Amino acid sequence: MTVLDTQHVTNPPRRRAPSRRRGGVAGYLFVAGYAILLLAFGVFPTVYSFYLSLTNDKGQFTGINQFTKVMGDYRFVPAFTNILFYLVMWLVVLVVLTVLVAVVLRGRMKPGLSAVFRFLYYIPGALAGVASVLVWLFMLDPAVSPVSWVLDAMGKDSFAAVLSPGDLPVIFVLIAFWTGAGGWIVVMYGALNNIPDEVIEAARMDGAGPWKTAWHIQIPMIRQWIAYMTILAFAAGTQLFVEPQLLQTASLGRVSPTWSPNQLAYVFAFQQGDFNGAAAISVFLLALGVIVAGLLVWRSDMFTLDEK
Repeated sequence: MTVLDTQHVTNPPRRRAPSRRRGGVAGYLFVAGYAILLLAFGVFPTVYSFYLSLTNDKGQFTGINQFTKVMGDYRFVPAFTNILFYLVMWLVVLVVLTVLVAVVLRGRMKPGLSAVFRFLYYIPGALAGVASVLVWLFMLDPAVSPVSWVLDAMGKDSFAAVLSPGDLPVIFVLIAFWTGAGGWIVVMYGALNNIPDEVIEAARMDGAGPWKTAWHIQIPMIRQWIAYMTILAFAAGTQLFVEPQLLQTASLGRVSPTWSPNQLAYVFAFQQGDFNGAAAISVFLLALGVIVAGLLVWRSDMFTLDEK
């Protein structure tokens, strides 16, 4: 063996470490699109809304004057009261029925039949918000509705009678559930599928029936997903605008143009030219959403990692 051969054996050539630069750049590119849109349509508008809510139309700092002004408006309390009633009904109906249907699909139906039902539930969610409201305009008009006999049985013999102020939260809950519940049923079904079969089998061996298993095992194990659904549903509910706005137009003014806080902000901004007051209402809605989201995250331990 020569000296060169000996050096080659004792000092083998170093292998070049695999470059991670390309993978890192690809990751940044994927994230960049979302980050740009988040900054452009999320962070910057939020910061600008805070600025408008703390100044007047001349750009002068006014502190909380904009907030006190909109709170003193005669339309402020009714708008937030309407959205409160709507949110309570909407969230209760969504959480209870969505989880119930997902549990039934997961445990009481054959996989093939369950897939068919999940597809049928998801179809209404493919419609845009405006299209779904237009569908419900026909459903709620006794003159053309295919379920006019149900409306007649409830004493609703005209479109104006259906749109009575006391029934509007129920109508908006029906529209929201019809369009949004199907997608959440699919999500809850997927969350239930992540529960190990061994856990369900152990519960059965201990004598737990389907409903006890659902109440004591399945629902607690998907509580983080339920909290996630509740947060997004609450945020979407506080921004209710399309449904009351279209019903207000279709009913020729029978529905209040300031039924929801978002509608009130629209009136402030584009009918009264008071963008500062509209920004103050937006900040109220943002603060309400952040508080509720924080409570749900805290109570559900959403970001707690399971120890292995």
